[in-house]
Amino acid sequence: MNTTLEMSKQTELQTAKNYVEQVYRTIKKRDPHEVEFHQAVKEIFDSLVLVFAKHPEFIGKGLLERLVEPERVITFRVSWVDDQGKTQVNRGFRVQFNSAIGPYKGGLRFHPSVNTSVTKFLGFEQIFKNSLTGQQIGGGKGGSDFDPKGKSDGEVMRFTQSFMTELSKHIGSDVDVPAGDIGVGSREIGYLFGQYKRMRGNFEPGVLTGKGLEYGGSLARTQATGYGAIYFVKEMLKNKGLSLEGQTVVVSGSGNVSIYAIEKATELGVKVVACSDSDGYIYDESGINLDTVRRLKEIERARISEYVIEHPTAQYIEGCSGIWTLPCDIALPCATQNEINEEAAKRLVLGGVKAVGEGANMPSSLEAIEVFLENGVLFGPGKAVNAGGVAVSSLEMAQNQSGVSWSFEKVDRKLHKIMEDIFQRSLRASEEYGHPGNLVIGANIAGFNKVAKAMLAQGVI
Repeated sequence: MNTTLEMSKQTELQTAKNYVEQVYRTIKKRDPHEVEFHQAVKEIFDSLVLVFAKHPEFIGKGLLERLVEPERVITFRVSWVDDQGKTQVNRGFRVQFNSAIGPYKGGLRFHPSVNTSVTKFLGFEQIFKNSLTGQQIGGGKGGSDFDPKGKSDGEVMRFTQSFMTELSKHIGSDVDVPAGDIGVGSREIGYLFGQYKRMRGNFEPGVLTGKGLEYGGSLARTQATGYGAIYFVKEMLKNKGLSLEGQTVVVSGSGNVSIYAIEKATELGVKVVACSDSDGYIYDESGINLDTVRRLKEIERARISEYVIEHPTAQYIEGCSGIWTLPCDIALPCATQNEINEEAAKRLVLGGVKAVGEGANMPSSLEAIEVFLENGVLFGPGKAVNAGGVAVSSLEMAQNQSGVSWSFEKVDRKLHKIMEDIFQRSLRASEEYGHPGNLVIGANIAGFNKVAKAMLAQGVI
């Protein structure tokens, strides 16, 4: 009897695997050049084989085929005039991926690397990330290949106004609510909101999140992604009987996520010894001076190399990838996608890393993730670890709808609880599907199940 049951389970597993692989092959054949999107899909699909083996009735519903095809992909021209009076042209993107559990929600990224593939990868990840928060928000993402770096305030303003002129046709507080991402901070959000208000002729605070406090923003939103990453890593360690206090941490990047991850980690008794920008990284054995980093990056918009001018005992090393050669207990990749490859992961393991928390979106390659899991490193995937930003964006939406503003402490408490819940949901799913402690599988399945049930309940849409 047991042998028959085992054979039946193996058949169901193979059927599920065949289905998932067939859908994945179709995706690659349809859009062969979208390598970033393929990577994101592959990482999630590998986990979902277990779901379709347990629920073979899902296969006939076409869930995966529907899930991987965005509900809407919008591309548009963005023309603007630079300080020399010359017309420049960039591309704008908005992928409205899935609205099964709520309006599309996801950031805008201004960076030369932005294209359809990158936007689809980010939007696809956002579906699961938003689902994990427990909030009623669907998945979307957008941006442009415009690079704010080196541009004057006037140029940034003219570009963002032109960008919003087109984007405004496709967003709304109950339709699609963008926020910031790489290259889109408080300055850009302000210009975007001002243009939207000018065009609509009324004040609609719920159409964007990450706004300034003066016009409908939320306290703790700026800190949310960095703080949330630390809260998640804290839970991950606690589950194994380990403490965050006293650990040595390496953080890549020096933008918003990195700065506030460093701030919260330091507050909780951690020593952060390194951070980076796109040119190189700094190593300060005595611990990074956050005030210096914050002033250089947020106020002066300078390069991280200038840190050593004020802290001569620190070292600056050109080339940001070398940061992963530094020995550490905890690694927090908070810069960009695929910054940790297989070789970097092996170096981190040799350096004694105990835990990795992805503060950025897909910063570890599939091969790197395998290295971490095979060597018993606690690994928190980005869709779970960096969900704090969108979680507080959702709280900002709630405050806008009610017309009240919550205290920093109240928002921070809610953020902390959301991150604890995300960890617990991911852990329970990993246990339920036979891979206890594998948070990649757990987060993927936990995020998927909520969206899948909503899609099934709403029929074929």
